Amino acid sequence: MDENRNGLEPERNAQPGTDNNVKMNQDSGNRKNRGFAKGFLAGVIIAALVVTLVFSVIPRAGVSYGKNQALLDRETERKVEALSSFIQENYYEDVDVEEIRNGLYQGLFDNLDVYSCYYTPEEYKELFETTLEGSYSGIGASLQQDEETMAVTIVHVYEGTPAEEAGLQEGDMIIRVDDYDTSSMELAEVVSHIRGEENTTVHLEFYRGSEKMSCDVSRRKMSLPTVESEMLSDGIGYISVSEFTDATTQQFSDALAELSSEGMNSVIIDLRMNPGGVLTTACDMLDEILPEGLIVYTEDREGKKDEIYSTDEKSLDIPLVVLVNGYSASASEIFAGAIQDRGAGTIVGTTTYGKGVVQSVRSLDDGSAIKLTTHRYFTPGGTCIQGIGITPDVEIEYQFLGEEGEKYTHELDNQIQKAIEILKEKQ
Repeated sequence: MDENRNGLEPERNAQPGTDNNVKMNQDSGNRKNRGFAKGFLAGVIIAALVVTLVFSVIPRAGVSYGKNQALLDRETERKVEALSSFIQENYYEDVDVEEIRNGLYQGLFDNLDVYSCYYTPEEYKELFETTLEGSYSGIGASLQQDEETMAVTIVHVYEGTPAEEAGLQEGDMIIRVDDYDTSSMELAEVVSHIRGEENTTVHLEFYRGSEKMSCDVSRRKMSLPTVESEMLSDGIGYISVSEFTDATTQQFSDALAELSSEGMNSVIIDLRMNPGGVLTTACDMLDEILPEGLIVYTEDREGKKDEIYSTDEKSLDIPLVVLVNGYSASASEIFAGAIQDRGAGTIVGTTTYGKGVVQSVRSLDDGSAIKLTTHRYFTPGGTCIQGIGITPDVEIEYQFLGEEGEKYTHELDNQIQKAIEILKEKQ
């Protein structure tokens, strides 16, 4: 989910940092940004956000604006009031009328897509403003949600975090957070229940394969690295990017510089299990790799295009392989798609997630807000990957080459070994 709040970029659904944390990022200004609102970002069930505006809530019903069909005609109003009266008079418990109203607002979005939704003032403040200020604590895991099944899965557990200490693993499917059933929740709501005050605990129930498990996880504030790097044999650099956050660009630049100083003559960039994040970060990173040219563009339903270009200030003139899999989503797919379409490297692994739509978040004057899918994004070659994903140049399913119980190493990862093989041929 990529979102843009007039330069502020909250990342939603499979967010960067801890537990799909919303991040704040300003456009760095070192890239040609043609038509995009500042701070365009992306993430997996996160979808890109083009513009955030404040507009008045118009209370009048039965009024048609432009070519739009009026929703609340007199018959509809009478029916809604009759249903509300019946509920208030006959429901077995007292009813909060404000909650019914909020349900009506949310209902407008329920028949759209999984990314579009309504936020009450309290939800909006918690999910955006509070998180942007950093006043939250998490468990140290990144989550992703399946668009069709709504299943919420852990895609990354950070080292030295409460999530790792509690024994959570990549692939665990969360079904309950405290007393909340996650089966019909949007990912952001799941995340909001996982986050909480520092030094409190959250109870998680989840499936690991077919086995149902549970654990209590403490919450604490943390700053998590998103880039890890090392030099492999024969001058091959390896850079793993777990998410695209506002801090990732510098971490990536530092990793490139360090590996270059060690004599790197080719590089693997590992985006497997990367659910996305801040799109401006992905584009800034691509600007360090690609010569001047198109990185990504979006289109609205009228076909209007907005484009982001790389500059000619930097480029990476060494052989490159990008590793992806089915959990590589949104900004990861934009990254891989740009590399593939621009012929800058070889994509290796399995088909990516297929998140190719963009959301706009608009705040209302009563403190509430809406998020609506408004655009599709396209790779430089004109491919919209929504529901399709990026097909690797070299398709290879992951296989652990070691014995059962043996500790993971790069030497036992068949996809990394395939990447090394490809790079050696190009050296």
